[in-house]
Amino acid sequence: MYWLTECHNALQWGNSLRGDLFRSKHLTYLVLLAALVTLVVGLLLFLIDPNIKSPFDGIWSAWVTMTHVGFGDVVPVSFFGRLLATGLILFGLVLFSLFTAVVSVALIGRNIHALGRDISQSEQEDGRVQTGEAKILDELARLHRRMEALEKRLLSDADR
Repeated sequence: MYWLTECHNALQWGNSLRGDLFRSKHLTYLVLLAALVTLVVGLLLFLIDPNIKSPFDGIWSAWVTMTHVGFGDVVPVSFFGRLLATGLILFGLVLFSLFTAVVSVALIGRNIHALGRDISQSEQEDGRVQTGEAKILDELARLHRRMEALEKRLLSDADR
């Protein structure tokens, strides 16, 4: 039964993360950019490379190149096709770095409220500690004055 509860919790966590990611405009922009670049480069590969036989093959080649899967079933053979694929590889590196950053921000952002709450609680505790310290220092100062008064009385009684 324990594993079932844990699986349920994991599914809830994944579902809420998915919701956070889909609310992110940056992720939407990245996906649209990836789709646009895949379509444009795929069509360009179809137009300039003799080994790419259809627009679909060009789009497929662009997608597997950009995602670094590289099945090798459809590859450019011309100089300009390979040059375009090289640029697509570099674009894919940047794209997936940005994707990782967006996911990281979503994960960190989920805990930022808890962190703010923890900081607020720490500040309240710090205020209580400072108040307690002030009370202790006041009491020590009062005791110090009382001891001085007692010492004066003892000295004055001893002088008599």
